[in-house]
Amino acid sequence: MSAVSRKLNAGKMEGAVKIALLSMVFFVSQINCQEGILHISNGKINRDYCIVHNHSWTPLPQTLDNATAYPLVNKISTLLCNSSGVSPEMVNGTALVVMRGKCDFSQKASIAESLGATTLLIASNTTLTTPSANESEYSKVHIPLALMRYNDILEAQQVFGEKMWIKLYAPPYSKIDASLAVILLIAITTVSLGGYWSGASESERLDAVATGRGKQDGEENKAGMLFVSPLKVVIFVAMMCGMLVLMYFFYSVLVYFFIAVFCIASAAALFNCISTVMDKIGCGTLSFSVGNRSLSARSLLLASVCITIAVIWAVYRNEDRWIWILQDLLGIAFCLNFLKTISVSNFKICVILLSLLLLYDVFFVFITPFFTKNGVSIMVEVALGPDASAEKTQGNMVKIPAEPQAPTEKLPVVMRVPRFSAWAQNVCGMQFSVLGYGDIIVPGLLVSYCSKFDAWINSRRKIYFVCCSLAYLMGMILTFAVMLLTQMGQPALLYLVPFTVITSAVLAACRGEMKQFWTGTPYQREELNTP
Repeated sequence: MSAVSRKLNAGKMEGAVKIALLSMVFFVSQINCQEGILHISNGKINRDYCIVHNHSWTPLPQTLDNATAYPLVNKISTLLCNSSGVSPEMVNGTALVVMRGKCDFSQKASIAESLGATTLLIASNTTLTTPSANESEYSKVHIPLALMRYNDILEAQQVFGEKMWIKLYAPPYSKIDASLAVILLIAITTVSLGGYWSGASESERLDAVATGRGKQDGEENKAGMLFVSPLKVVIFVAMMCGMLVLMYFFYSVLVYFFIAVFCIASAAALFNCISTVMDKIGCGTLSFSVGNRSLSARSLLLASVCITIAVIWAVYRNEDRWIWILQDLLGIAFCLNFLKTISVSNFKICVILLSLLLLYDVFFVFITPFFTKNGVSIMVEVALGPDASAEKTQGNMVKIPAEPQAPTEKLPVVMRVPRFSAWAQNVCGMQFSVLGYGDIIVPGLLVSYCSKFDAWINSRRKIYFVCCSLAYLMGMILTFAVMLLTQMGQPALLYLVPFTVITSAVLAACRGEMKQFWTGTPYQREELNTP
């Protein structure tokens, strides 16, 4: 009985430790952000505005329900560097908004507090930075202090008039955001579907060849590009390096060229993806003749829809609030079609291609910051646009433009999902979790090869495809884990390439098929017949 009791106690202790660790991770992941939300209401209309504060002053509540409502007194005509012109009877028990300038924040806050104000808002027509002071000054102020945009208070005056009630709060910012799960789902779904599509097409091609029907459309991938030699791979990677450097130096010109190319390529890819699905479910083509030409009503309608989606994205591509949905849809279709169209001939080519692209990724992410003027990597600046150097990181001083900035053009080369937990940050400016198309396509080429190899050896359980897809999933999870721990963007290929390549190689070695897997055994199904 004592042994059983000890086992039960050990089990309880282990469970308690796990719960404690999970609680610690969740607690640590909650960061007090420097952005906050100014909630203004008059009982009928509610608006949220961006504010910037400093927790060294009186901290703000984390939720709207816990925030206290105060009437707002608008005194933007004064700088509040002294108490002249502002009577205590006017501001006692209210939130006071004044203009920024001439004297420091602590002086304004001390005067506001002495007049009886409960909250001080400072309207700024210059960049909003985290309000700071000498360490000794923080303890002298006992009311919340925050900066807001001057234009926001003018807009609020027009919307609400003079009768405004405000609440200030700062929702905690979580490192672990649901957007990462959405990005992970997009990545693994796209890679798996692309690999499966490539393998299914190869199986159909092999069946056509076996029955003598595949002489023309069944022979090698004439519709796409096939990497068959190391030289082709080296030339391809060298071209990618050259293109990235050109984009860095001539971004403002080339970005529009790539936007146009993306619109055309993604519309064609979306058409191919949807058309393939409709063929699989047996949807009719509704063909008709015009003169000597036979046309498909389904294809014309589908092409119109796909082109319309691409055009809508092109027109509204800088609307951060919702256009990311269309960009991700077009990006998924683009990656799927790429994996279906571009293929590699054997595992040797896969290893060379993925290894060179891994070095390419690491060099342009980790090494190039030592050579750039602003210390931002070439990869990040090209992927996120010229304003990449303005990207904020937790723990740094927040800087928010006082005026809405004209959107800068960005290359459509990433999956974007808004950070759902970053409420305050999204009021000040949308925050996104991103994943580059290359982090899907490059490992996806190996997944596609594994799926085709399953077709070549007639593997009913798709063992290579399944294992490589799972390896990709584990590599993505490790990438996110390292990113969360270091609070730095990571070159995902640094983790994805070793996971997928090593897993595929170990599987082939354990099954005794490394020779065939390394050199490729296309169109020779009879050599192997494995489950």
